[in-house]
Order: sequence, then C-alpha cells, then structure tokens
Amino acid sequence: MTAVATKSSAPADRKPGVLGRRMPGWARVLLWVAVGFLAVSITSYQTGVPQLTSSGTVQAAVRLGIPILLAALGGLWAERAGVINIGLEGMMILGTWGGAWAGYQWGPLAGLVAAAVFGALGGLVHAVATVTFGVNHIVSGVAINLLGAGTAKYLSTLLFEPISRNPRESPPVPKFDTYSAQPLGTWLQQLEDLQRVGISDLAGILGGLVTQVSPLTMLAYLLVPVSYLVLWRSPFGLRLRSCGENPVAAESLGVNVYRYKYIAVIISGALAGIGGAALILNPGQAGYLEGQTNNRGYIGLAAMIFGNWRPSGLLGGAGLFGYADGLQLRSGETSVHALLYAATLLLIVVVAVQLWRRMWFGAGVALVFAAVTYSVYWFTDELPDELTAYTPHLVTLVILAAASQRLRPPAANGLQYRRGED
Repeated sequence: MTAVATKSSAPADRKPGVLGRRMPGWARVLLWVAVGFLAVSITSYQTGVPQLTSSGTVQAAVRLGIPILLAALGGLWAERAGVINIGLEGMMILGTWGGAWAGYQWGPLAGLVAAAVFGALGGLVHAVATVTFGVNHIVSGVAINLLGAGTAKYLSTLLFEPISRNPRESPPVPKFDTYSAQPLGTWLQQLEDLQRVGISDLAGILGGLVTQVSPLTMLAYLLVPVSYLVLWRSPFGLRLRSCGENPVAAESLGVNVYRYKYIAVIISGALAGIGGAALILNPGQAGYLEGQTNNRGYIGLAAMIFGNWRPSGLLGGAGLFGYADGLQLRSGETSVHALLYAATLLLIVVVAVQLWRRMWFGAGVALVFAAVTYSVYWFTDELPDELTAYTPHLVTLVILAAASQRLRPPAANGLQYRRGED
C-alpha cells in the first residue's frame, strides 16, 4: 500500500513520454546548428547575398578560426587544472615569432615545432609565477602578454631586420601545402553553382570544409577529440581536472597537484603557440608581422568560456568567431548587414522556445531584441566600416552575454593553492 501511495503522489503536472525527457546535450547542439543553418540559408536568398554560405567564405572562416580554436584549447587545458591563462595572447605572439624564425630557416614543419616550444616557454613562465610563487593569475597573464610582445619585438629587430629591412616583419616564410578531397570537392562546387535553396548552401559549407585544407588545420581539428579523450576519458585527465575542482582533496588522494598544474599550463602555452603558427604557416599569410595576433588570444579565451570549458563547445565558439571574421573580410559591409536578418530569424526562434517553456520575461526580451535588430536592418542599407571591422569582437561580447547564465567553470579555477593547506 505504501508503494502504491508513493507512486500516486507524483506531481500531476509532470510531462510523461517524449516531452518529459530532457534532450541530450549533443542533440540540442545539433538542433541549434540546424536552426542556424536554416536561418543563414534563408537569409542568403532573401537578401541576395550568396557569400553567406559560399565555399570561399567558409574557407576564410576556417583559416581565421583555427588560431582562435587552438588558443581556446590552450585555455581549456590550463583552466581545467585551476590556472586562469590570460596570457594566451602573449604565448601566441611568441609562437608567431618562433614559427616564422624556424620556418624561414628549415621549413613549415620546423616552424610548427618551434612555435609550440616558444609558446610552451611562455606557459612555463606563467606556471612558475602562479603555481610556485602564488602570483595572482590575472596579473601574471597580463605580464606574459607584455613580455611576449616585448620579446618578439626585440628578437624581430635583432634577427629579422637584417634580412627583411623591417624590424616589424619577417621575410616570407614557406607554407604548408593544401589538400582537397576530390572528386567530392568538384561535385560540391557544381551543386553550389546551381544556386538551389538549401542544397547549394549546404554544398558551399561542406565544400569549404574539404577543399584547400592544410595539415595544420587537420591537426587543430584532431586536437579537439584528443583533448576530450585525454581530459575526460583517462586517469591522467581525471587527476588533472581534480586539481581544478578541489586540489586539497586531490592531494589527499596522492595527486601531485603542482606537477599536474605545470603540465597543464605548459601544454596550454604550446597550443597557443601553435595557434600563433597558424597565422603564418597556413596559406594566405605572408609571415611574422608585429601585432598580427590582433587580440585572438582573448577571443580564444572567450570561445572557451562560451563553450562552457568543454572541447565541443569551444569548437562551436571558434567557428562562430572565425565565420564573423571571414565574412567581414571577404564581403565587407553588405554581408555583415545581411547577418542582421539572420539574427532576427534566430531571435524569433528563441522567442518561440521561451514561450514554449513559459519563460515570459525571456521571451519578451528576445522579442525586443528581434524588433530592434530587424529595424536596423530595414532602415539601413549597409553598416559603417568602423563597425564592420569589429564584427568578431562584437559577436564575442553578444555571445558571452547570452551564455553567461549557464556557465560552470572549474570550482577552484584561479584560486591560490599551497601544499598542505586546507
């Protein structure tokens, strides 16, 4: 009788069946990817801007998103071990110089290795300051950024100026070759040229992903599942993440917290250095140029936060920021202006989802933003050049603001740890 009474006392408003089950995380991601694709596809035909889904735009997005992806992975490794790495920008700068110096002398593969080594050295300095000496992580990261920029400038003046006659840039650096999946790439290009709604858009996106791909790009994408398997599916990763969640408990179980933090931050620097190498060793780049990272280390950090400290999430964030950057570089004001129409469609979907969840305030806010966005699109023909140039940075701010309510960083991230202390 007690069991029957307990069963019958379940809440009456519980939704049984499919509606009552929570959708898995991967399914929600795929659903929103599909919604985003439909919004951009409809926009490209309604606004007459096929560049939104062209293979050229996707290729540019991949090329520009790879450095951000690698910087985000670097931030992930460090922060999962409890060390905030604001110094990603400085480590990327060291990677660009090291990659250019070794690449010019011995080829792109040597440049890639040197970039990882120089970035790892920046990570080592950050680890010594934060883990050994207990320096505030933010202060140390800012110092690494200044140190990286200053070191690269000094070395560039010392070693590049006699060759290039310019202390701010290196001589041309050999690039990695690119590869295309043929005959798949040709077939996708033919479908794209048909300009059929949906089909040509999908063909353009897939074509951009499988044509003119460099080994460095392949390596960056491979590092995403590798990072997941190491950090979430191995004993090593479990110990490393425990240092970021509860280092005192990890120490009590025999984990050498200092060692794991050092390893994580050095790997973080190496990944950021490889991200810097992507700016000079991929096709379309000339070589080292002072200031060429252009705050991509910070954007990578934002992509990691947007991805909620997960490899799959930061992959989406890096792709989004790379797409915004590639679109404004290839097509300028027209394409960025058309994105306002796509943003309006996405906000309408958000309104519908919020209404279905009976979250009236969220639906109202999304509806207001949708009205404002569409009004800007309707009453303007193009956006100012000054605004268009900062499209990736604006996307960064908007995405972080939207994602801030669901973030869950490692519990001990950024906290000072001393062995033997509670």
